[in-house]
Amino acid sequence: MKLARPLCISLAFLPAHAAFADSTAYPLTLTNCGVEITFDAPPESTVTVGQSATEVLYRLGLADKVSGTSVWFNPVLPEFSDINSRIERIADNDPSFESVVNKRPDLVAAQYEWHVGPTGSVATREQFHELGIASYIMPADCDTKDNATGGDGTRVAAFSTDSIYKGVHELAAIFDVQSAGDTLVADLQTREERAIEQATSLALPDDLSAVFWFSSYDLAADPIVAGQLGAPGYMMEQLGIQNVVTSNEEWPTVGWESIARANPDVIVVARMDRRRYPGDDLATKLELLQSDPVTREMNAVKNGRIVEMDAHAMSATMRSIYGLESLAQALSTMSFN
Repeated sequence: MKLARPLCISLAFLPAHAAFADSTAYPLTLTNCGVEITFDAPPESTVTVGQSATEVLYRLGLADKVSGTSVWFNPVLPEFSDINSRIERIADNDPSFESVVNKRPDLVAAQYEWHVGPTGSVATREQFHELGIASYIMPADCDTKDNATGGDGTRVAAFSTDSIYKGVHELAAIFDVQSAGDTLVADLQTREERAIEQATSLALPDDLSAVFWFSSYDLAADPIVAGQLGAPGYMMEQLGIQNVVTSNEEWPTVGWESIARANPDVIVVARMDRRRYPGDDLATKLELLQSDPVTREMNAVKNGRIVEMDAHAMSATMRSIYGLESLAQALSTMSFN
C-alpha cells in the first residue's frame, strides 16, 4: 500500500452522487483531505477513530474488516449492536497512538482531522504512513472546512451531505464494494428527501429560529453551540429555520444572555454517552434550562419546545440525515401559534 504524497488530481473531484465502476481497478489513487493515498488492494484490517467511519463501514458490510474502534458519542445503530459488541473498543474517547498501532491495521479511518492530521491528538498521518499504515479522514470534516484555525475548526462554506456521500463512495471503492456504496447512498438520499418534504408540509413560521446546544465545558461557562455552516446549520437550512448563532466556527461558545436576547423558538440539545465535560449529560442540560433565571425565560423553554438529538447526528456524519429526520418529526408535534 503506497502512502502520503503531495496533492494531485483525484477522485475527490467526482460528483458526490456519481457511482464508481463495478469493481475497483488497483492501484486506486485518491486525494483525501489534501493527501494523496494509493491502495494496491483492499485493506484487510482497519482501526476506526470516530463513530462515523465505524458505522459507515458496518453499513457497507465491512464489519469483518474492522479490528478496533474508538471515539464514541452514542450507542451504535441498533442493527449493528451484536456485531459491534464483538469488535474491540480500544477507547471510548481518543485512543493512544500505540493502542492503534498494536492492532496492526492496514488502514486507520478517522472521523475528525484533529484526531489524525497535521496536529493530530492521536497521531499525524505521517506517523502512520511511516509504519506502512494508510489513513483516511471522512471528507465531511475537511471539505468546506479549515481545521488549522484550532478547536473544532471553521467552516469556509456550508456543510453539504454531498461530502457524506463522497466518503461513502470512496470507502466503497477502497474496499471494492461499490454496489454496497451505491445502495447506502441511495437510501440516505431518499431519507433526506422525505425529511425535507415532511418539514415543508408543516407550513412552519417563516421566522422560526433555533439553537443547537452540544455541551458545556463548565455549567457556569458559555455553552458550546452550533455555528451556522456545520451539520446543524444544514438541518436548519433544509427545514427553513434560522440559526440564532451566526459564527462560522464549527462549535463556538456563546453566552446564554446573547442566546436569550435572540430568544430561539426551538432548542435542540445533544444526548450522548460521553462524559468528558459537565455539559455532556442530557439531564443536566435540561435541568439548567428550566432553572437558570436567564434560560428559563426563553420562549423555547416556556413552551416546551426542546428537542433531544443524538450528539453524533449533530456532527457532520451519516447520522446528520437521521438528525434531520428526528428534527422534522419533532417539529410536527409542536405548535407555534
